[in-house]
Amino acid sequence: MQAAFRSSSSSLRASSRAPDARRSAPALAPRSSRRNVTVHAAHAPPTVADTRARFLEGYKRPIPAIYNTVVQELLVQQHFIRYNVAYQYNEVFALGFVSVFDQILDSFDPSDRSKVFDAYIGALGEDPRKYRADAERLEAEAKSLSGPDGLAPDANGNDLQRALARVAEAGGAGKLAYNKFFAIGLFRLLELTGAKEPAALERLVKSVGAAPEAVNKDLLLYKGILSKLSAAKELMKEFLEREKKKQAEREAAKAAKAAPTSVQA
Repeated sequence: MQAAFRSSSSSLRASSRAPDARRSAPALAPRSSRRNVTVHAAHAPPTVADTRARFLEGYKRPIPAIYNTVVQELLVQQHFIRYNVAYQYNEVFALGFVSVFDQILDSFDPSDRSKVFDAYIGALGEDPRKYRADAERLEAEAKSLSGPDGLAPDANGNDLQRALARVAEAGGAGKLAYNKFFAIGLFRLLELTGAKEPAALERLVKSVGAAPEAVNKDLLLYKGILSKLSAAKELMKEFLEREKKKQAEREAAKAAKAAPTSVQA
């Protein structure tokens, strides 16, 4: 009985000391704050100025203003696409960009156009040969099709169908990094098969997990840019023809002035 009482008294004394132990618990906080901290590297892409500087370093010859304005605007837009944390390269995107680039610089000397292309893609830290090769491969595959029905994602199909299947897989997983060059690539594929009906475009867009509304909006902007560029080229052509005519007239007048006059008896 006394033993029991002593045991009970010990328990009470221990219990009466418990609040003090709880009150003193914060003193342990400094030791518990020691934790292993994992530091993740921040996404630190180059600046737009860096990308522009690399482009100018890669192609040092002056580009006529009519083309340079558009090229510089595209470069800035693609800089933000390229260095977006969600960016993923794919062949359809490459086809879209190559199609835009070639149409913008269609009047350029082929050798110079190739050099501008290399400098442009190189400025973005990517491989221009891969862009060109992937675009040409998809073009060849699309041209060989008898119609748009062959533009179906198929992991076991031809190169084009496998490329579309990879895009569709990314779209299904919510990882498709959509941009306007991708939209143009889809449109170009349909164009190469000879398809013109809007329903074919809608089927293709939905099959790869893209939004038809976004694609239609970007295609309208793309067509508007090409229309303005075509008008600007026409004005430039007329200007050059006038300048050529004026130069010929100046040279003729200069030659006539320099010709010796005949002396009459």
